[in-house]
Amino acid sequence: MTVRIGVIGVGMIGQDHIRRLSKVLAGGRVVAVADTDAARAREVAGGLGSARAHATGQEVIADPDVDAVLVCSWGPSHEDYVVAAIRAGKPVFCEKPLATTEAACLNIIEAEVAAGRRLVQVGFMRRYDDSYRAMKRTIDSGEIGAPLMMSSGHRNPSVPGHYTSDMAIVDTAVHDIDIARWLFDDEIAETLVIKPRQNSRGGELHDPLMMILRMRGGALVNVETSVNIDYGYDIRGEIVGETGTVTMAESNTVIVKSRGSFGGRVPEDWRERFMRAYDVELQEWLDACAAGEVRGPSSWDGYAATVATDAGLVALKSGGWATVTLRDKPTIYG
Repeated sequence: MTVRIGVIGVGMIGQDHIRRLSKVLAGGRVVAVADTDAARAREVAGGLGSARAHATGQEVIADPDVDAVLVCSWGPSHEDYVVAAIRAGKPVFCEKPLATTEAACLNIIEAEVAAGRRLVQVGFMRRYDDSYRAMKRTIDSGEIGAPLMMSSGHRNPSVPGHYTSDMAIVDTAVHDIDIARWLFDDEIAETLVIKPRQNSRGGELHDPLMMILRMRGGALVNVETSVNIDYGYDIRGEIVGETGTVTMAESNTVIVKSRGSFGGRVPEDWRERFMRAYDVELQEWLDACAAGEVRGPSSWDGYAATVATDAGLVALKSGGWATVTLRDKPTIYG
């Protein structure tokens, strides 16, 4: 079965997903697109041959030729599109964030609960990365005993001028927040944000930041965001267990030794580092759609991450611990 896909939002990430759906992955075909930039939507549709460019995302969802929806638009628009897809009974893959407010996330959850089944997968691609999956298998096997602490690092060579300290939590650390919940199979209870000495390359930006997550089970996770570190895009991770540790290896396939030194390549950006994870993520979504199922990160995961980032923003401003309070988890999320 070929899953016919409608894509809402054809900016950088939308076009990158269209590329992989059209040229890399099996089982999917993009048949409709929409964007607030109508000319860009027409251009992208033209490059796909038979795809249609709709005036709005709502038209993409209503298109009878669209089996499933991919939402890659501006974050504040996600709620309307995801809810509309749920009500249309169509599986929807939503790039993070699920929505930009707790209330919007809860509206999506309520729509899904009313539908009586999961229809949403959220784009937390780290769960599909080979290294993180290997860490998860190690933890779940019991090889290092119960996990007690985690150090997580998210380093960017630089960020654009509009990047703010809030974005270091909402846009950057959100991936570390989700991966911590997944690895520990636990929710976050509270968070603290500490401001170290500022990197002079970041101007007025509070960079780096150190975020401490206390999980409900008592484990601690420290999340470093360093977004002007110059040398490359570097993702770090180590978990300390009762009887051992598991550490994320370098992403190089080889180490070169030459002239008295050794080294490897540091990825240039997120697209290079997580290219395979994005491929695996969307292929598994396509396979699930073809089977009439929805798997992967859920609306609940998107909601929990948003509430945790909201608490992080409170902690950033207050300098103290901020509590993460979640509603009761609906049974459709397991």
